[in-house]
Amino acid sequence: MRSRTGPRRPPRRPTAAAVGAAAVAALVLAALLVWSLWPSGVSVPSDFGTRPRALEPATGASSGILDDAPGERKTSRPVSEPTALRVPRVSLEARVQDVGVRGDGTVEIPDDAEQAGWYRFGPAPGAPEGSAVLIGHVDDRTGDLGAFAKLYGVRKGDAITVAREDAPPVRYEVTAREVVDKDRLPDEVFRRHGQPVLTLVTCAPPYDRERGGYQRNLLVYAVPAG
Repeated sequence: MRSRTGPRRPPRRPTAAAVGAAAVAALVLAALLVWSLWPSGVSVPSDFGTRPRALEPATGASSGILDDAPGERKTSRPVSEPTALRVPRVSLEARVQDVGVRGDGTVEIPDDAEQAGWYRFGPAPGAPEGSAVLIGHVDDRTGDLGAFAKLYGVRKGDAITVAREDAPPVRYEVTAREVVDKDRLPDEVFRRHGQPVLTLVTCAPPYDRERGGYQRNLLVYAVPAG
């Protein structure tokens, strides 16, 4: 886990494990919750809506991320880092910290289950293109539910607000939710181009300790409001 007092920016070249959407997806699955005391019989949340698809960006549009170097940012567009996440209808409130990749090649996840992690090698919330990814635990080692357990209760149309450092908050509207097998996380979850979307990622039942933890992932998609 990277120290909260450590550098806030990633190295100019991330580890090889951070390159490519498929590789990033595998890292997220490896690092998401592998402990749990949550009952194995907990029902899987229902899907709704349709996953937002990437469309061709407008000519000249820029996401602030270099095409050939995931993790490197164009100096011409400063990044406003997310600091807090709110989904009022389900009473979800969580501080957000930026996360990257550990030395062993796994993605960083906040130790505190009440916090969320923004994957800083991808777009930030409020970017004009791509999928801004926030990752969080559904529970912790004690069995207490984490902040992202409340994603099980979201509905289509729910409002989401992301507070940012040195910038106005950005608002989103939930449009879809789906549960996927942990080895089938869609590559486009980590896309850096196309229509902007906020993607929230956590774990979903069934839980199998012998197989390393939760076997599925819950994905919530939200598009810019208005």
